[in-house]
Amino acid sequence: MNTTRTILILFLLGISALAESQLPLPPPPPPPPSGSGEINKADSLVNEGDIQGAIAEYKKMYSLNPDDARTAYNYACVLSRGSQIDSAFRYLNLVVRLNPSATPLTDPDLLNLREDKRWADFENNLIPILNRKNGNAIKDIDYAKSLWRLLCMDQSCFYETGIAVRKLGPGSPVVAALRRLQTIYSGNNLEELESLLSQKGWPKRSEVGPEAAGAAFFVLQHSNAVAQQKYISMFEKCCRENEGSWQQYALMFDRMRMNQNKPQRFGTHTYLDPKAGSPNELYPLEDDSKVDEWRKEIGLEPLKDYLKRTNIKYQPSSVKR
Repeated sequence: MNTTRTILILFLLGISALAESQLPLPPPPPPPPSGSGEINKADSLVNEGDIQGAIAEYKKMYSLNPDDARTAYNYACVLSRGSQIDSAFRYLNLVVRLNPSATPLTDPDLLNLREDKRWADFENNLIPILNRKNGNAIKDIDYAKSLWRLLCMDQSCFYETGIAVRKLGPGSPVVAALRRLQTIYSGNNLEELESLLSQKGWPKRSEVGPEAAGAAFFVLQHSNAVAQQKYISMFEKCCRENEGSWQQYALMFDRMRMNQNKPQRFGTHTYLDPKAGSPNELYPLEDDSKVDEWRKEIGLEPLKDYLKRTNIKYQPSSVKR
């Protein structure tokens, strides 16, 4: 679902759920920047889990503006979640003609389509279109396909878990079962990623495209400190070759430190456990006198400038850690 607001809502729900869970479930990724304006009725229905209602609303929206690629894409997503596979493929193919992108290749809303025999043709037809559009960025197609699927699986179940937490409460057995499923998915994803990394090395943007390259980060971000420490140097090398994202590197480095019960370096994370600190409070820094120096070295803005755009509370320490 190409709706920033929806992702942000589910992220916040995920933090609340994780904080009260006893299962070793990795936390969700940081939220994307929020958009402006109010959420529309169709997206509200999606957030509530009313897929059939959302399908009806998106049908109305699409009929009023059939050339809007965003509406057509979201319509395809809810049709997929509603198991209306033929119609979902119809509108997804329309989106490719209107505004082709790699988004469908990593979207968990389209998992039902991925399980259909027509998915391979859809993917194979989209790749050359993306290469024409983006300067042949996808060279290692087999590696890219594996990474797209991994990223799709990595993002799955957050939507369902968010609905369950809100409707049933974090202590519900339904929520516990969904978290357990996510933990299984995360373990399987990590095992497959490690196999790929041993064969191919860290994915480069110039070889698999930026979306596929990001899959390794997300899978490891939702794994554990041992795996993160094992591959952080490989990730750093890729970034120094201008083939990876320094922002993602900072997020993974700080997550690794948190998982090791150590202070973070770059200031990218808040508390995820209210018992330890407020969720909108900055997790402790390794050295707040050097944090901006470390951030500048990898191209990040000063911490105070970043925090101005957030509701994150931070009080610089007068005592060196």
